[in-house]
Amino acid sequence: MKDFTKELMYKTSRSSGAGGQNVNKVETSVTVMWNVWESGSFSIEAKEMICDKLKNRINSEGILQLTVSESRTQLQNKKMATDRILLLVEKSLFIPKSRKASKPSRSKIEKRIKAKKQLSEKKENRRFKGD
Repeated sequence: MKDFTKELMYKTSRSSGAGGQNVNKVETSVTVMWNVWESGSFSIEAKEMICDKLKNRINSEGILQLTVSESRTQLQNKKMATDRILLLVEKSLFIPKSRKASKPSRSKIEKRIKAKKQLSEKKENRRFKGD
């Protein structure tokens, strides 16, 4: 996959939740933003695929956003956000292999029919045959 980390923009903010004074003073939460349509790393088809698969995460301006505030340090959050956005784009570009329908072999069909006949005979033998 192509490396588009130079096209990423970062914005920091204060994290929410527990952490005491650290949360109140330090901007540890990191939001990573990437403009899909202005990227020079991907073809138009790839950009369309990314937009189609990640349409719930891309805003009206075509910017893919991701916020991470799990760690207590800004540097770790920045690395996590970068890794996650790279993984998201990589997964969105994955094309699954198409499934080709196959026919069962003749021996498998014969084996299935033989098993059905055996079961039928077994049940037939259980029946009460009155005179």
